[in-house]
Amino acid sequence: MPRNPLASMPSFDRCELTLAEFEDAADAAVARIPPELARAMTNVAIFIEERYIPRANEDPQTSLLGLYEGTPLTERDAWWAAGSLPDRITLYRQAIQDSCLSREEVINEITVTVVHEIAHHFGLDDKRLHALGWG
Repeated sequence: MPRNPLASMPSFDRCELTLAEFEDAADAAVARIPPELARAMTNVAIFIEERYIPRANEDPQTSLLGLYEGTPLTERDAWWAAGSLPDRITLYRQAIQDSCLSREEVINEITVTVVHEIAHHFGLDDKRLHALGWG
């Protein structure tokens, strides 16, 4: 049987980080937030889940790298803090890794996703984030 000439080519498969490595990269991304912005972030929790599960009214093929759920600082009023649950930022580990070919790309995508979702906490919408290069 003839040898496959493509067998010696490098693989361009997705990059897989362990959950601990992924968490460390997310922590490092959060640590890079300028102190004045970090101090302004209030009542926010960051979670890591494997994949986004589309809701009943969404396209079943919807795939997200991250999601901000909460009330942006720009929309909070004086009553907001009375019993409000923390805002939630979720990073979707498998979707981020699926979009990357190297460890460096995964770490960069985690950083971009963290910045993107934190920007939603500060009231920036997707249109503005895309214009700023954080889409």
